[in-house]
Amino acid sequence: MRILSAIVLVLIGGIHLFLIFDGVGGLLGVLFVLNSIAAIVLAIGMLVLRGAWLRLATTLSLLFVIASLASLLLALTVGLFGIREVWTFTLVPETVIIEAIGIVVLAITSGVAFRRPRVA
Repeated sequence: MRILSAIVLVLIGGIHLFLIFDGVGGLLGVLFVLNSIAAIVLAIGMLVLRGAWLRLATTLSLLFVIASLASLLLALTVGLFGIREVWTFTLVPETVIIEAIGIVVLAITSGVAFRRPRVA
């Protein structure tokens, strides 16, 4: 599950990085850069951390993906930071699907990480 979680995080970061190179700029471009960096750092954490640090990484990753999807949904509906998004923009439907799957995968990964017996 940790490998699958890392793959989902890299996909999310990759989508945002692609959109930067596709011409998204301004405030949205800065936010996408930060999103890409966070996704890559969290993906690495999912693969290399153990114990309490892994539990922290899974929790932060889950919250990250929830926040990323919530931000997109807000931009699609009422707007976010003055930015209104449309469903037909590049990779919006794919992003919603990948982030929704990511929430499920990371919720399972978090559950597994917290169920493992703690090693003293």
